[in-house]
Amino acid sequence: MEHPATPPQLSRDLLDMMARGVSVIVSACGHDLTPSVMRALGSQISASGDLVTVYLGRRPSAQLLRDVATSGRMAVVFSEPSSHRTVQLKTRRARLREARPEDAAVLQRYLLAMQQELDRIGFGPAFVSAMFAHPLDDVVAVEFTPDEAFDQTPGPRAGQALGGAVA
Repeated sequence: MEHPATPPQLSRDLLDMMARGVSVIVSACGHDLTPSVMRALGSQISASGDLVTVYLGRRPSAQLLRDVATSGRMAVVFSEPSSHRTVQLKTRRARLREARPEDAAVLQRYLLAMQQELDRIGFGPAFVSAMFAHPLDDVVAVEFTPDEAFDQTPGPRAGQALGGAVA
């Protein structure tokens, strides 16, 4: 399959949900198709949605990071725990980089957003802080431009490709 010339255009509402700070699960696979999956420690979305950065712990995500470094392929699911509203992005062009000092503010903002989101379903801030605690020098940023996007909210539209004009 060829790379699309432009990334899928997601609705403003979806971009806002993803940028707000919701659950982010990252997956890839090796050459033998063995999957690797890990919860991200944070994310950042450009205003237009054409640049996405997810943050992973280096040690717990070692296999996933090797798989992404080898193939450039990755799928990322953004899901709002309180509503199960979910979008999946796929790329064939993911790039790894070390987390930078300026990423600390992004990770802190994400932590606060997740504390609010998970509080809605009964998980307190201490639990959420422990879940996302990670030293910055052990964090890897993975940047990508989405090639494909899919609605993965449970229901009749689950699996449907997304790509309408930005509202």
